[in-house]
Amino acid sequence: MTTTDRDLALHTLRHGHGLPVLLVHGFPFDHRMWLDVAAALPNGATVLAVDLPGAGQSPLGAEPASIESAADGVVAAARAAGVERAVVVGMSMGGYVALAAAERHPDFTVALGLVDTKSTADTDEARANRLRIAEAVTSSATVDAVLGMPGALLGATSKVARPALTARLEEWIRSQRPDGVAWAQRAMAARPDRTEVLAGFAGPVTVVVGEEDTLTPVEAAEHMVAAARGTSLVLVQSAGHMSAVEEPAAVANALGDLWATAKG
Repeated sequence: MTTTDRDLALHTLRHGHGLPVLLVHGFPFDHRMWLDVAAALPNGATVLAVDLPGAGQSPLGAEPASIESAADGVVAAARAAGVERAVVVGMSMGGYVALAAAERHPDFTVALGLVDTKSTADTDEARANRLRIAEAVTSSATVDAVLGMPGALLGATSKVARPALTARLEEWIRSQRPDGVAWAQRAMAARPDRTEVLAGFAGPVTVVVGEEDTLTPVEAAEHMVAAARGTSLVLVQSAGHMSAVEEPAAVANALGDLWATAKG
């Protein structure tokens, strides 16, 4: 692990050469959600994963909470470790961060992998719910308000065929800090629509979505594909919002193709 002057924890999941793959996790998790995908990525790729502000081994982010500051911190962590360009891959909240990195640090972001995420902003109802959860975890000083999330995150197939995944996700959630969960919710609630960032992005883009994802469904993925140039859409069968955990080999295959395209 490498820590930086911006304090975000950057983990080297595999040493390689050439253009690195930088993985940004979803909510309410940390870099561990990428371990199976990292193991299945092509040999030769350097694979890095970051803990976002307040998650895993990273300290709480600055206030006001924002996806923009998270993106700046991710890029600063990578640059402090000697990485000047990367394929940036984000899942769910990590996808929001990846899009912000593409907007704010286009010289760093060579290619985008957007996994079970969306480019649009929250609806008023979703924004209010995020702020309600932020208040609940803050006032209770527990993560109880988000412990039930695996039921919505996992696809119907996983709930039947992979029952152990529910316990795995719950374990990861229980290890998070309430203030970090609250920070992430406030940051996501404040994010803008970044569809136009995709429209102006010059590099290759791969959009990956579980066919059973009900949180950022296939329609949200198709919206991003329609906006971006040079984009491929990969549907992951028998997976929900956590396709990277439910079907890591399929996700790794899609990201491996993106890496091969980006490195030329």
